[in-house]
Amino acid sequence: MSERHPNQASGLRLLKPAQPVRVIAVTSGKGGVGKTSVSVNLSVAMAMAGKKVMLLDGDLGLANVDVMLGLQPSCNLSHVLAGKCTLEDTILEGPAGVMVVPASSGRQHMAELSAVQHAGLVQAFSELNRPIDTLIVDTAAGIAGSVITFSQASQEVIVVVTNDPASLTDAYALIKVLNRDHGIHRIQVLANQATNAAEVREIYENLRRVAEKFLDVTLNFMGSVPADEWLRRAVRRQRPVVEAYPNSPSAKAFRDLAAKADTWGMPVGARGNLEFFVERLVQRPAAGAVA
Repeated sequence: MSERHPNQASGLRLLKPAQPVRVIAVTSGKGGVGKTSVSVNLSVAMAMAGKKVMLLDGDLGLANVDVMLGLQPSCNLSHVLAGKCTLEDTILEGPAGVMVVPASSGRQHMAELSAVQHAGLVQAFSELNRPIDTLIVDTAAGIAGSVITFSQASQEVIVVVTNDPASLTDAYALIKVLNRDHGIHRIQVLANQATNAAEVREIYENLRRVAEKFLDVTLNFMGSVPADEWLRRAVRRQRPVVEAYPNSPSAKAFRDLAAKADTWGMPVGARGNLEFFVERLVQRPAAGAVA
């Protein structure tokens, strides 16, 4: 009889539903605004605060999260789609224990996946049994299909902007597509490479005024990351600034942003559309319940 107890305990653990995962998409209207740096440093800052964080490189054809972290993956999402490995096989350990899912760079077919293939990638995360508090998705820039799919499948969307006319124009175009065509009604705005508080406020207010006038969307000001030479040095060293230079202005900003993101809370239920880790959001029958 006693030999059955471990098996029973194991069975009960299997029945226990995995905890919900907060999913945050980090995106931008145009490239060159520091989106990937934000994704990397936000992930590591949250991990340093004690969270179990997974970072997905969602820029499928021009991936560089692994490069920014000095990692050398043996397989990536292109191999998963080709059936050469599983999603679990791709996961690398990054700084502070961040679980990194790398994509490929210079693979045109990865940048041209169909909607069904994008959905398949999202659904593949349901197979992971790891304890995860937060998934951060570093999307491509612009309004490509992968950006839309990954943003819709996340609970929060962060749009990274700089005080550059092209960045602001393209950010508004992205927000308009996400809102009008895909029903996303809440977006976080993060001002990057900011030089002063007045500039930060101007960036946000310019977007907010236009969005409130023409769109049905709420733009929340998440915060800003200052222009910082220490951040540029960290990028050259292929390390996150929160680890390499923890006392720098940008590292402090990322820790503040991580703390703010933590106040958003965990998702409480599925929304009825394609989502990362959707099965963890659905209430499961209690042990012993009759189907």
